[in-house]
Amino acid sequence: LQISGYLNLLANTIDNFTHGLAVAASFLVSRKVGFLTTMAILLHEIPHEVGDFAILLRAGFDRWSAAKMQLSTALGGILGACFAICAQSPKGTGETVAWILPFTSGGFLYIALVNVVPDLLEEKNPWNSLQQILLLCTGITVMVLLALT
Repeated sequence: LQISGYLNLLANTIDNFTHGLAVAASFLVSRKVGFLTTMAILLHEIPHEVGDFAILLRAGFDRWSAAKMQLSTALGGILGACFAICAQSPKGTGETVAWILPFTSGGFLYIALVNVVPDLLEEKNPWNSLQQILLLCTGITVMVLLALT
């Protein structure tokens, strides 16, 4: 088995931990914020997990082992949610989410931009770059509209 498979599993566990933090902290804010965060993370995770599964297959894992390892990384999300709940301040949830939500959203933005911006800079066709920028802006607009409703 190649080391890239194990590195991917570690990164996926950390990623799922931050997702768990975000979901739990969002539900501490309100049900609406919790459900919106959960839906956003689910929409992100479905293609992400498929890609991670393919990475594990290329790294030499068989299908059953890759599936079990992917499922085990999901425990990171449960641990993240438990951590967010246990980190609640006796003064109220406001202090808990005051650091968890900015931490997780900042991490998500950083990862997204680190993955997207280099591809935009290497893109030869300006129309493709414009499409990607418009889709990014559309995603931001959808988030703002959902927050206002």
